[in-house]
Amino acid sequence: MNELDPRLAALSPEKRALLLQLGRRQAAARNALVRRERPARLPLSFAQQRLWILDQFEPGSPVYNVPMSLWVEGRLDQAALHRALDEIVRRHESLRTVIQADSEGPCQQVLDPAPVPLAQEDLRGLPASAREAAAFERGRAEAARPFDLARGPMFRATLIQVEDQRRLLVLNAHHIVVDGWSLGILLDELQQLYAAYAQNAASPLPEPALQYADYALWQREESERGKLQPQLDYWTQRLAGRLPLLELPGDRPRPARQDYAGAALRETVPAGLYEQVKQLAREHGATPFMVVLAAFQTLLMRYSGQTDQICGVGLANRGRPELEPMIGFFINTLAMRHDLSGDPSFAELLARVKDGTIGAFSHQDLPIERLIESLDLDRALSHTPLFQVMLFFQNFPAGAAPTAELELRSVSFDAVNQGTARTDLSLFASEDAGELRLFFEYASALFDHATIAAFARHFVQLLRSAVAEPQRRIGELEILDAGERERLLYANNDTALDLPQQALHTAFEAQAAQRPQAIAVEQGDIRLSYAQLDAQADAVARALVARGIGRGDLVGLLVERTPRMLAALLGTLKAGAAYVPMDPAYPAERLGFMLEDAAMRTVLGERELLARLPSAQATLALEDALAAPGEGRPAGAPQADDLAYVIFTSGSTGRPKGVQIPHRAALNFLASVAREPGLDRGDALCAVTTLSFDIAVLELLLPLSVGARIVLADRETATDGLALARLLESSRSTVMQATPATWRMLLDAGWRAPAGLRLLCGGEALPRELADRLLADGAELWNLYGPTETTVWSALERVRSDGAICVGRPMANTQIYVVDRILRPVPAGVPGELLIGGLGVARGYLGRPQLTAEKFVPDPFGATPGARLYRTGDLARWRRDGRLEVLGRIDHQIKLRGFRIELGEIEAVLAEHPSVHQAVAICREDRPGDQRLVAYAVARAGQRIDVEALRALAKRRLPDYMLPSAWVALEAMPLTPNGKVDRRALPAPDAAAEAAAGERYVAPRNAEEETLAALWAETLGRERVGIEDDFFALGGHSLLATRLLSRINQSFAVQATLRALFEAPTVAGFSAWLSEHRMSGLDAEDLAGMLDRLEGLSDDEIQALLAGAGA
Repeated sequence: MNELDPRLAALSPEKRALLLQLGRRQAAARNALVRRERPARLPLSFAQQRLWILDQFEPGSPVYNVPMSLWVEGRLDQAALHRALDEIVRRHESLRTVIQADSEGPCQQVLDPAPVPLAQEDLRGLPASAREAAAFERGRAEAARPFDLARGPMFRATLIQVEDQRRLLVLNAHHIVVDGWSLGILLDELQQLYAAYAQNAASPLPEPALQYADYALWQREESERGKLQPQLDYWTQRLAGRLPLLELPGDRPRPARQDYAGAALRETVPAGLYEQVKQLAREHGATPFMVVLAAFQTLLMRYSGQTDQICGVGLANRGRPELEPMIGFFINTLAMRHDLSGDPSFAELLARVKDGTIGAFSHQDLPIERLIESLDLDRALSHTPLFQVMLFFQNFPAGAAPTAELELRSVSFDAVNQGTARTDLSLFASEDAGELRLFFEYASALFDHATIAAFARHFVQLLRSAVAEPQRRIGELEILDAGERERLLYANNDTALDLPQQALHTAFEAQAAQRPQAIAVEQGDIRLSYAQLDAQADAVARALVARGIGRGDLVGLLVERTPRMLAALLGTLKAGAAYVPMDPAYPAERLGFMLEDAAMRTVLGERELLARLPSAQATLALEDALAAPGEGRPAGAPQADDLAYVIFTSGSTGRPKGVQIPHRAALNFLASVAREPGLDRGDALCAVTTLSFDIAVLELLLPLSVGARIVLADRETATDGLALARLLESSRSTVMQATPATWRMLLDAGWRAPAGLRLLCGGEALPRELADRLLADGAELWNLYGPTETTVWSALERVRSDGAICVGRPMANTQIYVVDRILRPVPAGVPGELLIGGLGVARGYLGRPQLTAEKFVPDPFGATPGARLYRTGDLARWRRDGRLEVLGRIDHQIKLRGFRIELGEIEAVLAEHPSVHQAVAICREDRPGDQRLVAYAVARAGQRIDVEALRALAKRRLPDYMLPSAWVALEAMPLTPNGKVDRRALPAPDAAAEAAAGERYVAPRNAEEETLAALWAETLGRERVGIEDDFFALGGHSLLATRLLSRINQSFAVQATLRALFEAPTVAGFSAWLSEHRMSGLDAEDLAGMLDRLEGLSDDEIQALLAGAGA
């Protein structure tokens, strides 16, 4: 054992990291970075190489512009300023370096010194109040002006005069030649040189010992010697396995192509709080950076729910002293992966972050570009590789103190910037006068300003919570301030409405007494007045009471959809019992299960249907009950807390569960809907829903409680679009409620929703496309949401012709909460589980106490003792305007290959295709371990499903990881008895058809494709390449792509970009791109002449010309 081993073992992790840094410095001294002989081709540094590739992909993009804006106060010697800028460019070769490309790839070319372009503008002619805003606007325009990396210049200046003694100086360079540290050097040298030149003195600065090209040569030498391999080993181990894609909840879906448009905003950590941050860091042997990183990742977890995260952390990468005074692109980015699983305390997470940071900083010399190449990441146009968020904790050197000759004040980053974002979200943190200044740069394609402003507030609040209680679990740290918490919990739920203490049927009895001759229900030639229906219901109630049926008993209803069904329902309620709908269409096995599970006292139904039940079951024929002698209303009316009905719904285990709804809950529901959307005695409601679906409560009991008329569709009419359309028209119905599937059926039958008809839609998500069809002729459309367990509907909203489709706001006496996994409210805009409380909450599941306890939990937010909340299992979020948006089932949100996918988003895109009647997406695993997305589509009448067209639409609109890998066209979607899509019944894709469409070699079809295929094969080192083979799937990467494009551009005399190759990575696709490119280059006159010529040719002439052209 080495005698130093015990001493090494005794070192703390911090001392060990410091020892490693000192060792690196000694090793660096042995391999000093000195001026090197300049070869004919100057290589790019690894960082420059990646930026150059990105620029080839998006030529002229301002994403990597690095602007700096300064207020220049006092008298200005413009000649001295210009001379100082010129001298800076002379001193630092990087500022006059361009990037050229040849057959071997890109290389640096250092240009001779030349005057810096200095644009000037005088705004003193504008009103004084408008000048500063105008200066910022012009500054932003300059910041967004692109650079030509091949021609230069790479550094520009703009001077905008606002007042006699005040100017805005905008300095702009491309990131490929500068970084944030460089800006401090530039500012320092500018002030020193200006001070000298303003006095006609010589430059006080020594000549630079090194130039950036020396660093690039040294870095390449280090790599070739294998010095970076241990660091590469470290990072590949840290980033082993499936890498996560961080999906922050946005205001818009992630577009298929990242456009880099962005914006920025600022926030401040006050001095007192920042001092607490530093104190917490000292107590835990950490740094303020580590505390900020831990807080940032905690908030990202609270927003996204993801515990495996990678955050890009920018480092100055100037560990060698000789690099500190140089201007150039040195910054390196560390892909810091942290595990937030297990809901650790903030102190525990800080320890994890500390360990990870020490390890990362000890291996910081590996260029991120080398790491990305080695990981062979999936290429996607929708997001940045490896990480989607970044943190920059800036401690760059400040410029020299203001001099008497030149007073400069920096301008806020968000006032003058290029309007871009390199990642989804980047946080720039910098110390300033004891405070911590925060700048959030965000992708405007994903986020609104208000969303990131809230994120920034939550970040400061989380820091405040963390320093106050570092031992608290990160999932429990408060991120909401008092005002936001009050809004989410109480203001959004201000729904109080006084209710009478009565039974569900009492309002019907009052209508019967007030308007006995009014029509209560009609079906075909049958019409029952309120008095007649009331009398029939009383007869049923008397017959049940005579059998000993009363309060608390369950009575099955096995009846067809006739007016007598209403008499049976009302009679059961009048007897004090609760009804249990038993659909005649159910199989005998399901009916038998319901009988056994509910332990019904009796089943009331039509004689023919009752014959299907076991002989041991007590029954009462509806015909006998209605014909029995007697009159009057039986005694023993139910109370508001008694059960009104039990509805059996599907269970995830395959065992149906009975939901128990008391009178008070159903009465509250009817009172709320009567108020909004509204129903009164002048309305006629067309009832189409089976009694076993709880939304039938609205269709059957609401009209009777307000004196309206029910138009009762029989089973055949309710499932026939043409027949239902005729019924709606002939009955002069004013209101109808249905699921999206039924509304589609009507529309597909040629029906149009007329103005004056109120449409209620619920049971499934309402697609925008369906809403637009229903609204086309001026009908009034309402979107309703709610689970059976909270009494039919719990939220509703009138749908307009524009804007997002939401479920709106809670109904009367209903509270809605969106919470995280530990039932804490999440901020507006952040998805969480939807919980519902209030008077509509069911009693629970019949005979299932354990399941009831799991799904109905104590209400931690309300003041009512014993109140409970129902856990819906739905994913939802509050919008900032106080409206609720339901995003789908939590179990419909899947994780596939590390990506989180909301299936509803895929379905919404596919439904936009004009041929698609309905689309559903699911994740299947037909073979163990082979998970994949499958899309199902049903065509509109007279149309057919074109899979290639759908695939193209999906590719245009969705990220790569959300593209279905299999497509199935169906005649119709399988439905549950309640009319919802039965996802479990969707068929597996046909394996034979998939195999036929699998990978196979397809030969070139013409000379152009032959040339392209040869270039593909030559670049990839393959014997042959088919026209359908994907360049990247065959092993191509960004550097190979640039070589291929160089050869293509030479062969075809075009200027194709990397984006073109990414969008058309096959020979066939790129050939089509070339054709489109050529056509776009023709002017209208040339194109018209060519078309004239072509239209005059015969088929034989066309074939001969094609053959002669080698096509």
